[in-house]
Amino acid sequence: MRPSIVAAPDRAAEGRQRIDWVRRHMPILSQLETVFRKEQPLQGLRVVVSVHLEAKTAYLALVLRSAGAQVAVTGSNPESTKDEVVAALAAAGLHVYARQGASPDEMRGMMGMALDVQPNIIIDDGGDIVELLHEDRAELLPHVLGACEETTSGVMRAKARCLAKQLAFPVLLINDARCKYLFDNVHGTGQSVWDGVMRSTNLVVAGKTVVVAGYGWCGKGVGLRAQGLGAQVIACEVDPVNAADALMNGCRVMPLAEACREADIIITATGVRHTLRADHFAVLKNNSLLANAGHFWDEIDVASLQAAAAERCRLREQVEGYRMPDGRWLYLLGKGNLVNIACADGHPAEIMDTSFALQALAAKYLAVHGHSMTSAASKVPEELDQHVARLKLSGVGVSIDTLTPEQRTYRSSWQA
Repeated sequence: MRPSIVAAPDRAAEGRQRIDWVRRHMPILSQLETVFRKEQPLQGLRVVVSVHLEAKTAYLALVLRSAGAQVAVTGSNPESTKDEVVAALAAAGLHVYARQGASPDEMRGMMGMALDVQPNIIIDDGGDIVELLHEDRAELLPHVLGACEETTSGVMRAKARCLAKQLAFPVLLINDARCKYLFDNVHGTGQSVWDGVMRSTNLVVAGKTVVVAGYGWCGKGVGLRAQGLGAQVIACEVDPVNAADALMNGCRVMPLAEACREADIIITATGVRHTLRADHFAVLKNNSLLANAGHFWDEIDVASLQAAAAERCRLREQVEGYRMPDGRWLYLLGKGNLVNIACADGHPAEIMDTSFALQALAAKYLAVHGHSMTSAASKVPEELDQHVARLKLSGVGVSIDTLTPEQRTYRSSWQA
């Protein structure tokens, strides 16, 4: 393995402090760490972790190492990488290849360095490592037991590759587990997006018109939190069921081109390239805020925005102003990157606790069953979802009811 890439080795103590903070607020993962250290379910296996590289991801990587794995870590997005966390992981003896602000080519190169560990298990976010393995590092495919995919965009990629019969190993779709999308996508994205918007602008949300482009689980969370902050919400969708859901949640629903005429703040959460593009920029109101909550940074066509602008300037940290030829100003947050990562600290630790507990248990599942699984994009086994939920409840001292034998019989019998 190549030496770790560490941009700020002198900040390792700061990174350890951040990791220690999230450890205090991730009780599910802490319970699994204790069990894993004793049972060593990943002993002798090699794991590559490619998720937004900040403190919560770092703790997941340390938990996987406690399970006996050799762990290599890289970032899934250069803007989300925290150099102090990279330094802390390297100081702890992990292989780490990431730095904040890396170019796309540099980031891909560092992903390749992480793959030099010849991984058996992949923890992916957006499908980049899975894509890199298939397209550029096919010689490593025989080593891979499987991958665990964290986010909606990566799930879409894995399903498409599977449908085309171009998937060489099983991929467990973490994002499709209830303990992921009901908490991470709705509550995590919902809170952290507005954390990023408010931190970067210091402007009020109440009384404004917020347009949410894409009302899936993430967009729903963004819309619900906007309503809670006092905004009027317009939802834009291509899926009629999601559109109807938005309507029933008190949103107005209309095409994006119409909604842009009313938007004070517009958030993209679609997983689709160029959701917000030149024809939309032409009709947005003066002083509109533009932000992206989707995994990939091309949901907003930034190149077209730059081409259309008569003037461009940096107005605040993570806020760029674009003056249109007619005098309107449009404000882009976080360069069009994930606003909750570029402009804030990502999802809260308590939320990522459930998602990363699923990742850890899914890695253990692949270690046991990966050899016998088909090369498909598969749901996370229900028992893992149930286990994480029970750990979540027990960690906060909550108990729930159980069915009586009579009730179990009633539920399972068509004769009753």
